[in-house]
Amino acid sequence: MMKQLILATKNAGKVYEFKQIMQNHPFEIISLLDISYPTEIEETGTTFEENALIKAREIASLYKTVVVADDSGLEIDALNGAPGVYSARYAGVVSDDDANIKKVLTELENVAPHERKARFVCILAMVDEKGHETVVRGTCEGEILDERRGDNGFGYDPIFYLSEHKRTMAELSDDEKNSLSHRGNAFRKLEKIIGEQL
Repeated sequence: MMKQLILATKNAGKVYEFKQIMQNHPFEIISLLDISYPTEIEETGTTFEENALIKAREIASLYKTVVVADDSGLEIDALNGAPGVYSARYAGVVSDDDANIKKVLTELENVAPHERKARFVCILAMVDEKGHETVVRGTCEGEILDERRGDNGFGYDPIFYLSEHKRTMAELSDDEKNSLSHRGNAFRKLEKIIGEQL
C-alpha cells in the first residue's frame, strides 16, 4: 500500500508544483483541498520557518501521517525584504496574485533596474508520524521587472526575472522551473531525508 503524504496547503499552484517535483516518489500525495480541511490555519509566525512548522504540526497532529508544509515568498532588497512572509496577502487579500503584483510594481516605480534584486524563499517543514521535525530552506535569486512576462506558474512568477536565463519564472516550462526554483531547491534537500526517514 502506498504511503500517504499530506501537503498542508490549499494553494492549487503549490499543489501542482509539488506533485510535479515528487512524481517519481512512491507516495500518495494529497493536500488540504483533497481532505476538505474546513478552516484556514492561522500563520502567526514572523518567519517562513515558524509558519511552515505551525502548518505541519497542526495537520500532523490531526491526521497522524507524514505532513509537508511549505511557507514561501518573495524578498525584495529595495523594499527591505518585503513582501516576505506576507507575500500571499501583500495587497490585503490572500492569494490575489494580480493585486499583489500591482502593489509591488507600484512600490518599485522609481527604483532603478540594477536596484531590483530579489529572491524567492521556500521553507519546507516535514513532520512524520512520530513527531520528528525536519526543516529545509531553498532560495532562487533574481530581479523584479517593471512589467509582466509569461503566463506559466503563479504568484509573482511573471515579474521575477532570471538574468542568467533571460526569462521570467513564468516563461519557463514546468521542468525548467522545478530545476531552478526555490521550491525545487528546497525539495531536493528534503528528498534525501525523506528517503532515509520514510
